[in-house]
Formats: sequence, C-alpha cells, structure tokens
Amino acid sequence: MSEIRELVVALPEEELREFVLAQRWYGSKSEEVASVRAVDAFPLREEGEPLLAVAVVEVRFQSGTHDLYNVPVGLRRGAGGFTSVDGWAAFDALESEQLVLDLVGLIGKQATLEHEGGMLQFGAVDGAVPAGPVRAMGAEQSNTSVVLDERLVLKLYRKLEAGVNPELELLRFLTERGFPAIASLQGWAAHVGQPLDATLAILQDFVPVRDDGWALALKDLEAGGDGFVGLVRGLGEVTGEMHSILASDAADPAFAPEEPSGEALALIVARIDEEIEQVFNSLPDEPALEPIAGRGDDLRDRLQEIGQSGSLGRLIRHHGDYHLGQVLWTENEDWVVLDFEGEPARPLRERRHKRSPLRDVAGMLRSFSYAASASELEHGVEPPPGWEGQVRSEFLAGYLAKVDPALVPADASLERRLRLFELEKALYELHYELGHRPNWVRVPVAGILQLLDEPA
Repeated sequence: MSEIRELVVALPEEELREFVLAQRWYGSKSEEVASVRAVDAFPLREEGEPLLAVAVVEVRFQSGTHDLYNVPVGLRRGAGGFTSVDGWAAFDALESEQLVLDLVGLIGKQATLEHEGGMLQFGAVDGAVPAGPVRAMGAEQSNTSVVLDERLVLKLYRKLEAGVNPELELLRFLTERGFPAIASLQGWAAHVGQPLDATLAILQDFVPVRDDGWALALKDLEAGGDGFVGLVRGLGEVTGEMHSILASDAADPAFAPEEPSGEALALIVARIDEEIEQVFNSLPDEPALEPIAGRGDDLRDRLQEIGQSGSLGRLIRHHGDYHLGQVLWTENEDWVVLDFEGEPARPLRERRHKRSPLRDVAGMLRSFSYAASASELEHGVEPPPGWEGQVRSEFLAGYLAKVDPALVPADASLERRLRLFELEKALYELHYELGHRPNWVRVPVAGILQLLDEPA
C-alpha cells in the first residue's frame, strides 16, 4: 500500500465524521450514524506537496446500511485542515486551486493511474483544459462543482454508486450529436476495480446564465406573469428536440428506442397504486396534509381513470428529473438543459432504464404547477388567472412540434398518460418534501388536490 493511501485510510474517525456530516453534499442527515471512516484511497499525486488522493469514505448507519462518498483529500506537512495524521494536515482538495488543476490536468492528458485493486481512468473530448483561475460554483447540495477560467465546470459526484452515471452517458451521446442546448461534455474521471466501478466526475462547458427556469418563473410571477409565457414554447421545443435525438440511434443498444410490452401500462399503474398506499398509510397528522387526508381511495379511483388502456408511446433514455431548476435561461437568450443524473432518491441502475419521454414532460408540467403554488403559498403572490394553463399549453405546443411523433401517443391517450406521470411525480414530491422540507409539503398537496378535483 502506498504511503498516501496509508495516510488517508488512517484519518482519525472523529474528525473525519465531523467534516463529512457538516457538508452540504452529505445526503443522509436524518439517519443515525454509527461510524465514518476512509475505507480506501486512490492516489493521484504522490510527489511534492501537497499530496492528492481520492478517499472513499464509508458512512455506516445504525440500521446496518451504508453509503460511500467521493472525498478528494489534500495532504501537506504541518497544521491546518480538518484533521491530521502522522504530521500531515488533511484538507478538502477542492479548496486548493493547484490540486483542482492537477485533477483536471489528468483529464486533459487522458491518464490512466493504476493502484492496488483497480485503476483511475480519465478521458477528454479534445484534450484541451484551461490553466485557471478556479472558483467554486456556489451553493450546491448532492454534488460539488468548480468553474475553471469561466470556460469549464468540473462536477464531482459525491455519493458513489456502482455503474456508469447516466449523466455521463447522456451528455456524451448528446455532445457527439451536436445537440446545442446542453453544457457539452469535455471530459470525465472514473474508477474501475475494487471497491467499485463508478463515475467520479465530469468536465463540461461553462454556460453564462441569467437565471435558472425556477427563478425566472417566480420573478416573472412577481412582475405580473406575462414574460415567462412567451419563453416557454421554446423550452418545449428544446425538450422535444432532446428526446428525438436521444431516440435517434437504433444501432446503440443503450439508446435504441423500444416498444413497451403489453403489460407495461398495467405495471406502471400497479406501481403508482402501491405508492399511493404507502404514502397515504403513513401520512403524519399535520395541518398541511389535512386537504388530502383520507383521500387515498379517491386518488386510486383517479388513477384508474387516467391509467386506462391505450398507447404508451416508445421507451427511450430520458432526462429523468426534469423540472424548472434543471434548465437555464442563458445570456444569449437560449434554453440549456442541465443535470442528467435522474432522480437522486432512485438507485442509479433504475435511473438508467428506458422509460416514456412523457415522464420528463410531466415533470416539467408539475414544475409549472409547483411554481404557481410556491408563488402564492411561499411568496404571497397569486398567479394571474389562467397562468398555469397558458404555460402548460405553450410548452406542450412547442414540444409536440419538435418531438418525433412515434415516441408519444396521440389525442386522448396523450393527455391520460401525462396525467398518469404527473400523479407519479406528485407522489414523489410529497414523499421528498415530508423527508427533506416539511415546510414545502403544502405545495405537492396542492398539486395532488388539483389532480383529484379536475374533471375526468
């Protein structure tokens, strides 16, 4: 075992625990933690100072489960950092411009670094990387991003899961085909071997933006709600073009569109029915939930109405977590789509499955409803009459004008499938808010009420 690997694995557990649990990217704050330790380390820089390694940090819970985290660690002799070991101070490597540039330099060189049990692989689209300066992207949650020379973004995946991250797959596919409405892929870092095969980071273009879609919608609602309606048709067009390109290569097994099985729709309905049962059987007794309390059977009846037999369209790779916070309105007045990882609460292997592209469409429609509810419930600004309906219509018009018609059902089946996936998304939102943001529970509650009370 190399010296740096020995040092990182020997990091004191108490200080490591304090450091990891305090980070925004640590995702299990409600779990009772049993232990935090570095179970492995992949050396990246073993000469000179500071040293650099990727620590694999295991957070083990009292329940017996565990998560693995990607924690780049710098080591320098002396004091400082979040802990020390054998006279070396350990610190967050992403706080060092030098170490960030070292890491990105490995991507540019398309390096392969072997270690006991596996290897680190770095890839680049064209091999060009900037020299700096480096700055933090800003407030983030599940991942960490830094900007280099205002031209590239290094995005580090913090929670490690076995397999290729869907964002790397989708960005590479879309970049190779020249899709303009993304921050194009420029490189990546991955680990192969023990303890797991996993994507560690991607490098992509930096896109100067005015606002993300969520902020843009809420600001517009505060100003009267007229401007966003005029922009959202373009967002629908970008979404339709994205889905068409993702379904454009029948020769690639990972992306070739598929016909759903005969029982696919019934299985979706059954899964949503089970989610309704789980959610409504465990609803806490809180005032914000009173409007839907005891209405699980009503929601099941609504599910049967919108889950009637009919076309499902084709199954393709899709964004997987599509909402206003995942799209940017740029300084060039264009829409750009970000964050192709899929819903973070779902296992990585599930996020790579092919599904109906209407799941993305429904996610964005739910986001419009979310924005309307949040404007009123959280900011005291009531949307103009008909705002949500206008935005919905414009987005769908743009989408249907650009998407390959073979991918989606037509006419009444289209509307039923959209409502089906909107219900699925609203249940996911309710579950998420109950666990992470209780003050926002009333927003998905309003969405579920809307689905319950609208005409069949």
